[in-house]
Amino acid sequence: MTTRGTGRRDAGTRGGAARGADPAPTGWPVAERSALATVLGIPPLAAVALALVLTGLGVFIDVLRIGTVGAVFSIAYVLGCVLAVTWVRRRNLFGPMVQPPLLAAVLIPVVVLLVGRSGGGLTETVLMIGAPLVNAFPTMAVATGLSLLIGLVRLIVQRTGPEDALSRLGGLGVRSEPVSERRDSGAARGGGRTSGSPRRS
Repeated sequence: MTTRGTGRRDAGTRGGAARGADPAPTGWPVAERSALATVLGIPPLAAVALALVLTGLGVFIDVLRIGTVGAVFSIAYVLGCVLAVTWVRRRNLFGPMVQPPLLAAVLIPVVVLLVGRSGGGLTETVLMIGAPLVNAFPTMAVATGLSLLIGLVRLIVQRTGPEDALSRLGGLGVRSEPVSERRDSGAARGGGRTSGSPRRS
């Protein structure tokens, strides 16, 4: 009976150790994951290219359709920027977070100059480029705000450890010594000086 019971306990112990040795899957490493723990993030160049292609396509369609940026551009632009900052690797968030204004400022004039119909004068060219930029400003503000918000949430939620950016920023603060500790240390130094000084007769 003793041998049989001991064998059962040993088998149970081995089974528990085997179960403990198999950790539950938690997804990709934090630095490599996207906004979802189970989805691998894409490289920063791929994230920028995704937003670039969608934004350029939206500008191209709207310029051909109505001569300026409109609903197609707004949807494609915001969608591309949000997808980029959501899908990129956690360790490469900075580029997709700050790219929305740059995309609009570069792609809109380039596409308008390539596709738009200009009379050839300098004034007409400036107006042809400036009007779509002005029309795109509200959409650019929305896309920039969403990208920054999503990026900041990911920086806070997906902490990579004591060496990440937020931890380094927190480490810049100067630690102030409590008043009680300063008093105790001052009293100890004063007591040391008093005990070490010779008495006068």
